[in-house]
Amino acid sequence: MKDPKDILVLVQARLGSQRVPRKMLRPFANTTLVNILFDKLTSSKIIPKENIYFSAYEEELKEVANKYSINIFNRSEKSANSEGTPMTEIFEWHDKLPFKYVVLISACNPLLKIETVDNFVSNFINSNKEGGFAVFEKKTYYWDKERRPLTDWKGSTTMNTKFVEPVYEAAHCLYASRMDIIKQGHWMDTKSPPEPELFIMDELEAFDIDYEWQFKVGEQLFINRKEIL
Repeated sequence: MKDPKDILVLVQARLGSQRVPRKMLRPFANTTLVNILFDKLTSSKIIPKENIYFSAYEEELKEVANKYSINIFNRSEKSANSEGTPMTEIFEWHDKLPFKYVVLISACNPLLKIETVDNFVSNFINSNKEGGFAVFEKKTYYWDKERRPLTDWKGSTTMNTKFVEPVYEAAHCLYASRMDIIKQGHWMDTKSPPEPELFIMDELEAFDIDYEWQFKVGEQLFINRKEIL
């Protein structure tokens, strides 16, 4: 079991998205994606507020965090404009904040519930794994690039997903890792492929805004979330 005091809960954001410019601060259902996540995190029942940090370079983003009295890690311009490699560049906080573990939360998933975040953190605290990763269940049919079936049809000649064994797809919204392994280029754990503690969540909560059409659809889903979640 891990000590909750050792766990950094971090949100990292930037305004330089090429596919959805300024998506973090663009009007979204009378608020913004960053505000939505901060509203949730500050209502957490298990995450100490002093453990929550916001990694940002642009002053506009930092101003939002200041309104919530959330700790700020001053992200460098180089990190904010990085395309994701090396990991030590984009996660430059890895050896500068006094924590043993990090839970990284994406601000691009407006339907993500705080109860789900809390459950993910609790699951990681009680796990003996070095890392954690959120996934959702899929029961459908797959083929590889050679068009060979990956799904076991179990002798059937017709499709019926009721009898398909589930697989798990990356949710891309909740991650956990030891901090000290990041400097070696590892994330979640030191194995390849990684073997983190998998946390199964609802697929709709993992709706990710990465393209303009997803921004528009996500806004409507968020407005109607009480009816669909």
